[in-house]
Amino acid sequence: MKRSIAAALVMTTSLAFAGGASAQTMDKVAKVGALGDQSGLYQDIGGPGSTVAAQMAIEDSGLLAKGWKIDLISADHQNKPDVAVNIGKQWIDVEKVDVFVDLAASNVGLAIANLAKEKNVVNLNSGSASSDLTGAQCSPNTVHWVYDTYMLANGTGKALVKSGGDTWFFLTADYAFGQALERDTSAVVTANGGKVLGSVKHPLNNADFSSFLLQAQSSKAKIVGLANAGGDTTNAIKQAAEFGIVSGGQRLAGMLLFITDINALGLNVAQGLNFTETFYWDMNDQTRAFTKRFMERFKKNPPTMVQAGVYSSLIHYFKALEALGGNPHDGRAVVAKMKELSTDDPLFGKGSIRVDGRKIHPAYLFEVKKPSESKYPWDYYKLVATIPADEAWLPLEKSVCPLVKKS
Repeated sequence: MKRSIAAALVMTTSLAFAGGASAQTMDKVAKVGALGDQSGLYQDIGGPGSTVAAQMAIEDSGLLAKGWKIDLISADHQNKPDVAVNIGKQWIDVEKVDVFVDLAASNVGLAIANLAKEKNVVNLNSGSASSDLTGAQCSPNTVHWVYDTYMLANGTGKALVKSGGDTWFFLTADYAFGQALERDTSAVVTANGGKVLGSVKHPLNNADFSSFLLQAQSSKAKIVGLANAGGDTTNAIKQAAEFGIVSGGQRLAGMLLFITDINALGLNVAQGLNFTETFYWDMNDQTRAFTKRFMERFKKNPPTMVQAGVYSSLIHYFKALEALGGNPHDGRAVVAKMKELSTDDPLFGKGSIRVDGRKIHPAYLFEVKKPSESKYPWDYYKLVATIPADEAWLPLEKSVCPLVKKS
């Protein structure tokens, strides 16, 4: 299946870069690099599905009909920053890639953000969560599209504290994403009158959570916050059920959950979980229409918010190229144009991109349905609250991004 997906989706157009494109040239050629987890812990939230979404964005941009040549390549970063950077250098220097997409795993995302800045290409990150991408490590070459750890903490964390979950214990993935998510959620919990009683870090792609769950159980915290993602989250939730965490009176907070995680858990286990996302396939007619087209190509699952973000970010990227009159192969210039233009697409609606590179759109607090409430395949969420765009994200005046000028 992976071979057929790769064969079908990786465009094989041969691009003529006479003498190599430079910042001084303007042409109608672009090359997209979908760099994601193609086979590991996060493959379901991005990976092959992100490559499908990127292909759809290329076709839907309308640029091919206007004489543009747009190529798409993909690769597996294996959730390793050194692997990602080696691929990235090869793509930029040899393959002449103009723009990176996907980039699930924050350690990978931060490494590629630095590379994109150094090489002056465009970095459209929809897969990583760390708010540092638009904070201390922001870049004029990066746009952080879909979600981040501040938004997740502000949505789920605040809601749970206000509903009585005022003591927390964290199970945290031991790398950049988990650390950022615990940090940002802890800040929200304490700001809203709650207390963090402790935390424990676990390795990435962990199979046995028993010792960590015992520590969470003995803490007697009302909320056990899962600052992890993908298979780590689903494994922790399944094993928490076996340990009687919820039946013993504690609540689980999946700080980052995707529809593929809910599917893996099943509604019997996942029902009642609260979490925050910025995209759900069944939100409206536009998201359902896109999902129908997406699943005609990628039959495994509806688009996750990462895959939706790949599509949305590329649609806006192509609008910026067209507004520039061609591709200058100058990442900073293209991102600057993207920030000038308002965003508008069928998946995230109207929005904008701030000076720090943060894409602004509403977020949604969801609850997983009971099995009896689900009426058709993938009918898993019910909307609890809409978080307006101006409330979902870290206020710009609090940003530590060097691009933000302080008055």
